[in-house]
Amino acid sequence: MEPIEIGIIVSLFLLAMVVLGMRVAFAAGVAGLIGLVWIFWNKFGYDPARFGKALTIAVKTAGQVPHGKVSSQALSLIPTFILIGYLAYYAGLTKALFEAAKKWVGWLPGGLAVSTVFATAGFAAVSGASVATSAVFARIAIPEMLKIGYDKRFAAGVVAAGGTLASLIPPSAILVIYAIIVEQDVGKLLLAGFIPGAFSAVIYGALIVGMALALPNFGPPVRGFTWGERFKALPPAFPIFFVVFIIICFIYNPFGGDAWGTPTEGGALGAFVVFLMALVHGMRWPQFKDALMETAKLSAMIFTIIWGVLIYVRFLGFADLPRAFAGWLTSLDQSPMMTLVLILLAYAVLGMFMDAIGMLLLTLPVVYPAVMALNGGEMVSAADSAFGMSGPMCAIWFGILVVKMAEFCLITPPIGLNCFVVAGVRPEVSVQDVFRGVTPFFVADALTIAGLVAFPQIVLWLPSQV
Repeated sequence: MEPIEIGIIVSLFLLAMVVLGMRVAFAAGVAGLIGLVWIFWNKFGYDPARFGKALTIAVKTAGQVPHGKVSSQALSLIPTFILIGYLAYYAGLTKALFEAAKKWVGWLPGGLAVSTVFATAGFAAVSGASVATSAVFARIAIPEMLKIGYDKRFAAGVVAAGGTLASLIPPSAILVIYAIIVEQDVGKLLLAGFIPGAFSAVIYGALIVGMALALPNFGPPVRGFTWGERFKALPPAFPIFFVVFIIICFIYNPFGGDAWGTPTEGGALGAFVVFLMALVHGMRWPQFKDALMETAKLSAMIFTIIWGVLIYVRFLGFADLPRAFAGWLTSLDQSPMMTLVLILLAYAVLGMFMDAIGMLLLTLPVVYPAVMALNGGEMVSAADSAFGMSGPMCAIWFGILVVKMAEFCLITPPIGLNCFVVAGVRPEVSVQDVFRGVTPFFVADALTIAGLVAFPQIVLWLPSQV
């Protein structure tokens, strides 16, 4: 049997395990190990006497993955980004952002919901975890919206959908993972997420305003704030921008010359600054311990998924499946842009059955080389490319697109993690209520993706300037 055929059979087995409810990390690890054993035993002609040798080689090959890949310096960014988000809650930054947004845009139709979206976007600039963002604003924003008459389903849906912005707006753990998988510059990818993240937040806000104008009793605007009160609400929210400035300066020096430090150092310094802010605002040992424990839990989950999936990725390399898939895609008798759209639609479907990080880790080793081949290769110039951009710029553009598609995973049934988190924090709202509440935001996400595909400069302008 050819290695590619083994690769296809094992991949189908992996998908079956995931659909049946097995955790992605364990399903990928099991499938990868079985595939490696099969590949090596196939090379030995299925000799029963050499099965033990095939198993030994496979175990050694799989065993090299966790330390060899997860010890990457770039991955050490992830715990620091997550910790920043949890500490920011105790530093009072979340409440300050929400109050500032409420006083500045609450007068709009559906203003409190719009304020929630903009506040989550601001908090996303210091939080690398969508789950943490949704959990924090479920405590702050939902009671305020229910108090003035919002439907509980929509109020919960706004928080769940707003939390997804943390996947795109730096510092983003998912963007770091994408950069590591495809071996691209972490700093440029993080910079590329700023404008698309803001664009996505504006689309969300416009959707809410449109619904408020079209539907009676949707949610009254919040008025009565003076200009003095509005300006007074800004200083408590300014530390957000200070932390972002620190992180970006360390990742990519905006003043020219060498960077001030590594991305890991920037994330660690950002976490230390927010830690000091939290101490000033009264954080004590129980709160600090809670932030550390939640960071450890989420980081352990992410690293476990990475370990399992990278074993499967190692098997894919032996099976030569990525190269075969890229060759098949480029041979299709249709435009490269149509093929890209079909890939994005496939991600939307996969998002219904897999979590965001697992989906990217499983698919990118196969899909990324295919997309780069569609554009003309890793080193193609913009003039000779299919999508009108060089190879490195295509990698950044596709990264933002695929991370935006991964946001669907966080709010789509049946495993939308953000929806479960919001329902867990607010016992008066069921999971079914949250899933119903996020439905309108699928339209907003579709419009956002269409805009990013049609106008790539929304993604590429900022990283091309540095």
